Parts: sequence; C-alpha cells; structure tokens
Amino acid sequence: MAMTASTMLSLGTLAPAFQLPDVVSGETISLETFAGKQALLFMFICQHCPFVKHVKAELGKLGQDYQDKNVGIVAISANDVENYPNDSPKHLKAMAAESGFTFPVCYDESQEVAKAYTAACTPDFFLFDGDRHLVYRGQLDDSRPGNGKPVDGLDLRAALDAVLTNQPIDPDQKPSIGCNIKWKPGKAPSYYV
Repeated sequence: MAMTASTMLSLGTLAPAFQLPDVVSGETISLETFAGKQALLFMFICQHCPFVKHVKAELGKLGQDYQDKNVGIVAISANDVENYPNDSPKHLKAMAAESGFTFPVCYDESQEVAKAYTAACTPDFFLFDGDRHLVYRGQLDDSRPGNGKPVDGLDLRAALDAVLTNQPIDPDQKPSIGCNIKWKPGKAPSYYV
C-alpha cells in the first residue's frame, strides 16, 4: 500500500472557486452553495482506496454530527475513472448511500479542482473559515489501516469545533496520509511529481 502525504497548502489561502456535479442529487455544487456557513470542509476521497475505506464510517458520522451546525461539507473524488473504474460516479453514489453521507459527493472529472486545492492523497482534508481562508489542512486523526489506533476524527473535529467557537487552531498540523490521487496520464500537477 503506497502512502502519499498532504501537500500542506499554506494556511490563510483563499478557497478556490469550483463548480462540480453532486453524484447523488445531480445538482451543481459551488462555493456559493455554502454561502453564510461559518466553516467549509473539503474532503478529497475516492471509493477504492483502503485509507478511505478505513475512515468512511467516521466521515459519515462526522457529516451527521455537524449537519445541524453552521458547517458546509463537500466530498470530492478526482481519480481517473478510465484506469480506476471503481471510483466512477455510480460507485461514489453507492458509497455515499452505504456510508450515510449527508453531504454532497462530487466528481471532478477534469481534476482541475483537485489541482486548485493541491490535493495529493485520499483522504485529504481542507477546512476554511467563514471568510474562506484555510485554517486547517491535514489528517482526520492518528489512525491508519493496521495501526490499531481508533478512528475518531479527533484532529479534524477539534479544528471544526475551534472554527465554530471562534478559537485559534494550532498551526502545527499533521499531514493526511493516503493513496495518491490517480491522475490521468500526463496530468499529474507539478506539486505532486
């Protein structure tokens, strides 16, 4: 199992604009979808990655726990489905239903949104405040497949709670670790290669 770490995009970066289809509802999702939300969480995931499979129940729980709070959440898959067909929109839709996801799950066919956010692995998390400045990027928690640590979302939940209570977030953040995003042939971004 090859491991890739987050790029650790600079804190304070503004959330790049995007427009992507939600594989569940068919609606177009964008930054404007989450207007007025105090926090906005991007989760780059896919269906086949063992790291995502390891945490997907917690991702579903996280969505449920924060759905009535002032948080917008969107999951995005950017994997090349020609070479990784299990990450196609129909499989993402099935995963969303199976995992009880209460947030949009979008497919980034062009991979341009993943590049704009410097996503490198699945899962990869980016949390923005109400002004859409990056305040957290990194791991869900210390759990990894096979390391025996609980999947509890501790790091990401602490960052979400800090944003919601206007508390500072420790800038010493641990990168997420996962499978590399499956870039289309010849399309890997410069930050990745």
